Amino acid sequence: MNCEAVLLLGFGGPANPQEIRPFLDRVLQARPIPPGRYEEVVNHYMRVGGKSPYNELTQRLAAALELALAKDSLDLPVRVAYRNAAPFIEEVLRNLADSGAKRVAGVVLAPQQSAPVDPYVHVVDRARASLNASAPDVAYTRPYFDHPLFIAAHVARARDALKRLSRSSLEETALIFSAHSIPCAVAARAPYVSQLERSASMIARELGADSWTLAYQSRSGSPKDAWLEPDVRDVLRGLPNAGMREALVIPLGFLCDHVEVLYDLDIDAAGVAAHAGLKMERATALNDHPDFVKMLAELVRSVG
Repeated sequence: MNCEAVLLLGFGGPANPQEIRPFLDRVLQARPIPPGRYEEVVNHYMRVGGKSPYNELTQRLAAALELALAKDSLDLPVRVAYRNAAPFIEEVLRNLADSGAKRVAGVVLAPQQSAPVDPYVHVVDRARASLNASAPDVAYTRPYFDHPLFIAAHVARARDALKRLSRSSLEETALIFSAHSIPCAVAARAPYVSQLERSASMIARELGADSWTLAYQSRSGSPKDAWLEPDVRDVLRGLPNAGMREALVIPLGFLCDHVEVLYDLDIDAAGVAAHAGLKMERATALNDHPDFVKMLAELVRSVG
């Protein structure tokens, strides 16, 4: 391959309590949100330790990917850059340019595309424009929402979670896939829902599940706007009426165990499930699962 480095492009997260508000301000970019929602999210971070493990988990993934590539005789440095936290995308691209890199393989750490133009590609293009001729070209890996190894990693995580439930058969356990809700107007112009449905159906088939539900979580934005539904909490509340006593939740839209998983699912949704008399287990996010790392290495090698 004709690349001098690999660039993992992620969302980022606050690394300590002092970074929480500046991080949220960058994410929101003055967009209106419901009254009180800002402070709610600050509290969510405080409830899970005053920081997000996102950056640490992504660095761990980068190290695992670099090792996997080296085992295949590809001695490429794997760099991490974030949209909303340091090191920022423009900063990392500048450092790569200063090191002499002319072309890098870009990996977007978002399995489904949630906007008509991928927001990570947009930020990279803007950063490259600011660097003018010195900016390295970025050759992106292909989408991986339906890659067999992406599916296999989720299946392995789900099977581990099923062992923690008393009913090991999915005939007696509700299977719920959860992803971040987005405005319906945006979803109508992006492949987000269809990609989620494709991933979910492939995972469910491998698990032998006859039925499953795609639910959404963590909505913010104006309450006047329609966002993707059903909310995962509403799905959980309705399960006892359907005769279900256990639920397995797979965080399909999230690659690592950050605040939307650790608070919105492990605390908020789990509390709703307990109140409804349900036992809920949440599958671990992919993080640096070996199959996921193997998939990323394969995708990087395929960049021309």
